[in-house]
Amino acid sequence: MENFWITLQNMGWNLTHRLGIIDIIDILLVAFVLYELLLLTRHTRGSALLKGMFALVMVALLSSMLGFVSLNWLLQFILQNGAVVLVILFQPELRKALEKMGRSRIFGKSGMNSIDDQRERIISELIQTAVDLSKRRVGALIVFEQKTGLQDFIETGTQLNAEISAPLLENIFEPNTPLHDGAVVIRDDQIIAGACILPLAEASGVSRELGTRHRAAVGISENTDAVVIVVSEETGIVSMARDGVLRRPLTVDELREILSELYTKKKGRLSTLFGSLKTGIEEESVHE
Repeated sequence: MENFWITLQNMGWNLTHRLGIIDIIDILLVAFVLYELLLLTRHTRGSALLKGMFALVMVALLSSMLGFVSLNWLLQFILQNGAVVLVILFQPELRKALEKMGRSRIFGKSGMNSIDDQRERIISELIQTAVDLSKRRVGALIVFEQKTGLQDFIETGTQLNAEISAPLLENIFEPNTPLHDGAVVIRDDQIIAGACILPLAEASGVSRELGTRHRAAVGISENTDAVVIVVSEETGIVSMARDGVLRRPLTVDELREILSELYTKKKGRLSTLFGSLKTGIEEESVHE
């Protein structure tokens, strides 16, 4: 036990008296690598593998400091020879982790391309949803959360936390399904919840011909900075509500521009889309 405390004291002295800039950079680099490994292997079998390896390393260090020669020899043997076996066993996970690392932002342009591809995929899925529902006259109410949190409204619905996809959104709004009656809330690149209850519009200027779905869209946009896309069940017209104002109808090109602005956060141009707002009902549906 005395050797253990002496070793700890020596380590403490070395850390406080011999630690230089190079040593600090070295420690930070190792910490960064370990952190990235944990992120890459999260939710995979590799996560448990790393935890097991870390436990073995800690036990090996402890056994060395305490003077357990036989135990330390056994652990060193396992760590030195077991690493090769583990690499072979977990080859698919390691390949996947390296591919993910190669697509990450630390490698510059390829990472940005991946982000752009993801954004384009989301926009395409949302447009496909609006077009398909419009053609089939299926009502929809999709709320895009902005700076103002919508957690109070999210809690009134059913939590989903799902990836944005046209088949999923269309299935949610399909008549006579559990989640079709209410709003879907989208936060960034995820469908957070469905069947959410929204406040109805208070503005007296909202046409009486508009149904509850449109009044809810205007209502949430009056109370928050959310942007709302609505598909009319009666006419198939696609509309957009923002700042308590409803614009309709929207063409596919206009919808694409709005979604592009939402996902690139360039809200200046988004405001100009409301230069000539129309709140009257026009029998014109979204077309490709």
